[in-house]
Amino acid sequence: MSLHIGAAVGEIAETVLISGDPLRIKHMASLFLDECVCFNEIRGMYGYTGFYKGKRVSMMGTGIGIPTTILYLNELATDYNVKNVIRVGTIGAMVPELELGDLILAKSASTDSNINRIEFNGLDYAPTADFELLSRALSAAKQYNLNTTVAQVFSTDSFYSSQPNRWQKWIEHGIVGVEMETAALYTLAAKHNMKALAILTVSDNILSGSNSSTNNRETALKDMFKIALETAE
Repeated sequence: MSLHIGAAVGEIAETVLISGDPLRIKHMASLFLDECVCFNEIRGMYGYTGFYKGKRVSMMGTGIGIPTTILYLNELATDYNVKNVIRVGTIGAMVPELELGDLILAKSASTDSNINRIEFNGLDYAPTADFELLSRALSAAKQYNLNTTVAQVFSTDSFYSSQPNRWQKWIEHGIVGVEMETAALYTLAAKHNMKALAILTVSDNILSGSNSSTNNRETALKDMFKIALETAE
C-alpha cells in the first residue's frame, strides 16, 4: 500500500477512472463493474477494481481540487504503475449553447493555479489530453448519439471568488467551461508517461444560472462513465 491508498500492488488496474466525488465512484462501480472489489476506503476515498466487458478497470475518488488530485495521481503512478487515467467529472459551462447533461472532452486545460509555474520555474506549461484517448472517446460518444463538445477548459483553484467578470478573458480565448482538476491531471500524466483524458458533464451554466442537484451529480451521470469505460484500454 502507499501512504494514502490501501491497495496492495496488483489490486489496481492499469486503467483508472478518477472522480472528485468518492460517492459517485462507489455508485458507478456497483453499477458498471463485474466482480467489483473495494481496494481503498482510507479517508472515505473509495476505490474499486472490476471488469467492464472483460476489461479490467479501476475507479477511485480523488477529492475536489488540484492538490488532492496530485496526491493520488502521484501514488497511482509511482506505487501502482497505472498507465491510463480518465477523469469523469462535472463542469460549469461558460457558453450559452452548452446545456445541462452535455459532455465535454477536454483537449487542453488552462489554469489559475501556480502548480505548473512552481514545477517549471516560473514558465508556462500547456497541459493537454492524450490524442488516442480523446479520439476513442469521441467515437464512442458519437456511437451513443450523445451531445459532445471537444474544447478547452479552465481549472481553477477558487470555487468562490469576489472578482467580477473573472471568466470573461477566458471565454474570449475559447474556454467553454470551468472545473478544478484537469490541468493537474494532464501535467502529472505527462510527467509519469501516462495517457490521460477528462470527460466532463455540464452540471451548471454560469451564464444562465441553471444547475443540477447534488443527487444528480452523485448518481445520474451514467453517460459519462459509459463513454469513459468504452474508451478504457
